[in-house]
Amino acid sequence: MAHLRSRRRLALAVPVVLSLTATLGFLPGAASAAPQRSAPAPAATAADGPNLAYVVNTKTDHRTIGSVKKAIVEAGGTVVITYDKIGVIVAHSASPEFGPRIRAVRGVQSAGATRTTPLTAAGTTDEGAADYLSAAEAAKVKAAATPESEPLEADQWDLRAIGADKAAKINPGSSKVTVAVIDTGVDDTHPDLAPNFSAKQSANCVGGVADTSAGAWRPYTAADYHGTHVAGEIAAARNGIGVAGVAPGVKVSGIKVSDPDNGLFYPESVVCAFVFAADHGVEITNNSYYVDPWLYNCMDDPDQKAIVDAVNRAQQYATKKGTLHLASAGNSNHDLASDAIVDESSPDDSTPVTRTIDPHECFDVPTQLPGVVTVSATGVQNVKSYYSTYGKGVIDIAAPGGDRLYQIPDTPSKNGRILSTMPNNQYGFLQGTSMASPHAAGVAALLKSEHPWASPAQLQALLKAQADNPGCPDSYDQDGNGTQDATCEGGERVNGFYGFGIVNALKAVK
Repeated sequence: MAHLRSRRRLALAVPVVLSLTATLGFLPGAASAAPQRSAPAPAATAADGPNLAYVVNTKTDHRTIGSVKKAIVEAGGTVVITYDKIGVIVAHSASPEFGPRIRAVRGVQSAGATRTTPLTAAGTTDEGAADYLSAAEAAKVKAAATPESEPLEADQWDLRAIGADKAAKINPGSSKVTVAVIDTGVDDTHPDLAPNFSAKQSANCVGGVADTSAGAWRPYTAADYHGTHVAGEIAAARNGIGVAGVAPGVKVSGIKVSDPDNGLFYPESVVCAFVFAADHGVEITNNSYYVDPWLYNCMDDPDQKAIVDAVNRAQQYATKKGTLHLASAGNSNHDLASDAIVDESSPDDSTPVTRTIDPHECFDVPTQLPGVVTVSATGVQNVKSYYSTYGKGVIDIAAPGGDRLYQIPDTPSKNGRILSTMPNNQYGFLQGTSMASPHAAGVAALLKSEHPWASPAQLQALLKAQADNPGCPDSYDQDGNGTQDATCEGGERVNGFYGFGIVNALKAVK
């Protein structure tokens, strides 16, 4: 699960958004982005290289798409699926020359491989391994429960930190609002998730083609717990069973995008997820991951540029249809507003090569795409978590993500991480910007419940307006060694640690 939002993610500052918009060009407009599936055609070129997946981005007129699909076959590829209305074609090819050949085809705007290793039979942003709540620990937590709280809520310091416990008494959220968890899958059989789960808005998008058969959205194994944990943070029901979510009255769905063999989140799967969410009436998506195999996708590399282009087309298509996207900032403690960042993890599907990138030219996807809300993580003391990536003009808002080292709550378990649902009816603690983003998504769902006609841009403005900004700390020497562990730039209204501030669920419903 190298790619979960426990992994590192970023959001853009206004100048970067403008730069991205200019670089990526227009988003093809249309009422529907229904994909066309094509039966694999025999490759015209000898398959003498690794079988790789590609995204091919074209104009959206049928003539161009038709000619490009024909060229894909002639170049030694097969068409897996075509998203006509956004001009994205997913293809496979074992021809070593496929990339250069298809990029030279008239009508192709960008094209590139979505991985650096061959296709197998089929990344998130959490920080560290899961800590499961044992039966003995659960009994201790339940003993501290109040009559109006959920049995395990005494350990949910995060809900109290943003007033979500009080907000639930005013407005728990509307069942007409759905938050899609684009992740490792969601165990909808968990008793805290089953009451609010929307199967009709769930799918398995691995490989770029949506599978909506019953249960296709569920995690492969109990080890693929990330998406289930995220879903509980958003919408675990207040039903007297275990924990509560930030918005316990809204619907939650699962769109699985993690590869079954390596857990990676490949671009074609994420493209499918955004389009599926948009076409199935999802109001909000949570993205606690970065698109593999590159932590940062540089626009001067044709493969990485094509990845940015394809995913951006898909997320902007969804935005135009009314879907707001939230994404985790990442767990590398990187300053996304800096001039240079050392990336030692890319590509993560083969042998990483250390490189220095400019975060204004190389983008964390989907976090740094225009219009996506970027979320940093805080602990119980409302201070940036030690691992959280940050950056003035890049971070939009902050939310509880947990901090097991320096911010320890006075709770029964005294665990600074976030308690939520796990597969097989279990509960566990995780921390990361992966956990911060769903808290913000939950607050966004409450705002959408209060303001059902609000557009994605209006929802983002409301999120920023209700946030509480603690301002930059006087010192950020978390380990006490005399050296600042990160530098916060900005004032009390907007700064690099918290953006416009830490989300406030109670203000959202008032």
